[in-house]
Amino acid sequence: MDFCAFSRIFTAVFQGTQTIPTMKKSENNLFFAVDLGATSGRTILGTLSDSGLTLREITRFENPIIHLSRHCYWDIYALYREVIRGLAAVAREGISPCSIGIDTWGVDFALVGADGELLRNPYSYRDPHTEGAMDDFFKAVPRERVYDLTGIQFMNFNSLFQLYQLHRTGNSALRAADKILFMPDALSYLLTGVRVTERTIASTSQMLNPRTGRLEAELLKACGVSESQFGPIVQPGTIVGTLTPEVQRLTGLGAVPVVAVAGHDTASAVAAVPARSPHFAYLSSGTWSLMGIEAPEPIINKESYARNFTNEGGVEGTTRFLKNICGMWLLERSRAEWKAEGKPYSYDYIYAHIPDVPAFRSLIHPDAPCFANPVSMVGAIQDYCRLTAQPVPETTEEVCRCIFDSLALRYRQVFGYLKEMAPFPLETLHIIGGGTQNVLLNQLTANATGVTVVTGPIECTAIGNIMLQAKAAGLVGDLWEMRALIADSIDTHTYTPRDAALWDEAYSKYTAYCKEKE
Repeated sequence: MDFCAFSRIFTAVFQGTQTIPTMKKSENNLFFAVDLGATSGRTILGTLSDSGLTLREITRFENPIIHLSRHCYWDIYALYREVIRGLAAVAREGISPCSIGIDTWGVDFALVGADGELLRNPYSYRDPHTEGAMDDFFKAVPRERVYDLTGIQFMNFNSLFQLYQLHRTGNSALRAADKILFMPDALSYLLTGVRVTERTIASTSQMLNPRTGRLEAELLKACGVSESQFGPIVQPGTIVGTLTPEVQRLTGLGAVPVVAVAGHDTASAVAAVPARSPHFAYLSSGTWSLMGIEAPEPIINKESYARNFTNEGGVEGTTRFLKNICGMWLLERSRAEWKAEGKPYSYDYIYAHIPDVPAFRSLIHPDAPCFANPVSMVGAIQDYCRLTAQPVPETTEEVCRCIFDSLALRYRQVFGYLKEMAPFPLETLHIIGGGTQNVLLNQLTANATGVTVVTGPIECTAIGNIMLQAKAAGLVGDLWEMRALIADSIDTHTYTPRDAALWDEAYSKYTAYCKEKE
């Protein structure tokens, strides 16, 4: 069966009257991934063959926030234009991809009128209009009740609080909205004209009940909206539709199917973890870090509530039980200061000189509020150490050592929480994303957690996006077949724990100076 035939049967598949036949791998299995982050985006062509998976970046572009009339917006039309540009670029090469998949950051959404037109550009989660909205919402639905219904961590920019704020301020776009579409679903709509709600992106909204798989009516009512204003909920790997005639004309492509991949970028990334066993934890490591497990059911209890863990949708009905952790944000902000001051700031310099500084001299709690967005990150680190009666790091090398040691010990702390709450033993920690290249921190993480660390892939989000398209095409059977193929296609590195007694002593010091305040 060829890909043209695959496109022709899309309608029957979407209506549930036919399943996609399994197709043998060939040398021209091409998939087009759109990977959108909160600062930039890119389009990628993935090729699946008997020799494995290869990626090629087609376009890269900025995704700036628009500041206008006291609000912060995303330019969804510019993002649409960039998707069209990427598709046109592959068409000029004579390439017709098997399908298209889109992943984005979470929580934000577009509003669509009864005539099918977008009512305005979507607000960005960085818009200040939700300040104070959480506490006001809890007067309508208590905080504990919200967590019990959704299992989602509390952040003031979650979709729930965005919608609530729009409702109570009488926002004209919300009043006129016929449909509410999360960002990847909104872009899929612009390409296909079909409106759906993909499960993983919906789960970030704090409106999806993970037990029932439906948007929770009690929460929607408090926001003045109803379940009918959302598209039908679909699972990752569902074919949404094919490119509209207009998009076909603009790109030079035919009726290429658009697949609802794991629309939340972290969900796509976790799908690409090259694990061989379900007994693993993952750490998506970059500017920010996310540590969690892939659980068969949501974990919603007093402990998860107290520790502010979240239950987000994963692939094949799984739950991504995880916690957000500050990552290399601490170092990036410090490096920017050193660069401005003319001090050494390169990664090569940092990695070469950190080992010269005594370990555990100064420790901080990376997720303390004072590190969220200080005027001076170096100053905030120094102030924290003064307030906790520790040696104050003065040099570039001392500040870096403090950051790396503290991050590794924070990872140990969260990993310990996961071991307590996971329904299975944790045998391996998989580190994915850009942080896989941080060899020093990876080894410190293995030392601190006392567990084997496996790193890779770097391009986890794009790989997960593409593999879910391949699953929709019948080229892989399930999540574990996807992971086996990924593991065979990438290079990984293994770090084994060292110096257990030293790290046990350091963790005691960390918990003494760095009190947990969730």
